[in-house]
Amino acid sequence: MQDAPPTLEQIRRAPKVLLHDHLDGGLRPRTVVELAAEHGYEGLPSNDAGELERWFVTDRPRRDLVRYLEGFTHTVGVMQTKDALARVATECVEDLAADGVVYAEVRFAPELHTDASLELDEVVETTLMGFEDGMAAAAAAGRPIVVRALLTAMRSAARSLEIAELAVRYRDRGVAGFDVAGPEAGYPPTRHLDAFQYIQRENFHATVHAGEAFGLPSIWEALQWCNAERLGHGVRIVDDIHVEPDGAVRLGHLASYVRDRRVPLELCPTSNVHTGAVPSLAEHPIGQLRRLQFRVTVNTDNRLMSGVTLSSEMLRLCETFDWDWSDLAWLSINAMKSAFYPFDDRLALINGVIKPGFAALAAESAFRVSATLR
Repeated sequence: MQDAPPTLEQIRRAPKVLLHDHLDGGLRPRTVVELAAEHGYEGLPSNDAGELERWFVTDRPRRDLVRYLEGFTHTVGVMQTKDALARVATECVEDLAADGVVYAEVRFAPELHTDASLELDEVVETTLMGFEDGMAAAAAAGRPIVVRALLTAMRSAARSLEIAELAVRYRDRGVAGFDVAGPEAGYPPTRHLDAFQYIQRENFHATVHAGEAFGLPSIWEALQWCNAERLGHGVRIVDDIHVEPDGAVRLGHLASYVRDRRVPLELCPTSNVHTGAVPSLAEHPIGQLRRLQFRVTVNTDNRLMSGVTLSSEMLRLCETFDWDWSDLAWLSINAMKSAFYPFDDRLALINGVIKPGFAALAAESAFRVSATLR
């Protein structure tokens, strides 16, 4: 007897973990409209929240990273004041908690929010206060969540060491680690080697956007030169996995290293399709990577631009790859194991929240099947 497949409503109740989510990629459309009106931001494609939401998801994504990133001009454009940053951060936490996320690392680039004269420290302090307010509101609503920040430096700019120092400065106030993002081609992570070496000397954490729009060299540099603990996306590791004519799978040296060292892959399936990193969800290598026991995690990347939640991502994976509760629990435990969060706290969430939560939902599904057969 096979258990009933997970439903969206059930997945929303599951205690999930999110490691790759951009603050400026997850705004509520109505918030974008209202902040634009409050702060005199002009140029939105529409001032109607519903129409704007459809524009952000691009109706039919053009499978091009440059087009996908156009929407950030507008979200970042309305996130230039303290009140706007605080509101966006608070709403982000509330939205994640409402989706059943119990731990999240939300990343943002402080250098992108200084156009209206905010200093980098003000950007970080205001955003962290917004996260705290969101966590308090979620706890009061009976949906406790822990949210930590990842500070991102733009790989096409030259402020990465400054951002790394900023991240370390706030490491005990809600910042969990350092990241580098932006166009991969032409901007290898080694351009920011001083920042990564500083993070390493300070015994702090780093993840790197690598292996999304660019291939294996980006992944290799992120790991071997920059000492990245996780790979942001990392989907192109599949280029080093070879299937022989007889069906046997052979891993290249880099793929073997990633699997053997349990390097976490922050995979973002729908976003990877939208940006052209993979042709379709059915062809996404997450299925193969799961079978080969890579340290796979599933993430949203940009909830607004891709029109997703973590629950909807998990549901689509279940529908596409015939996954069940054991797969979803495995993904969530992988993510919690890989979080930049103290070891004891990770164990407490895994053993006290995540495992019991998924076990209860699996039992509920089994009961549903049993009841229909009586």
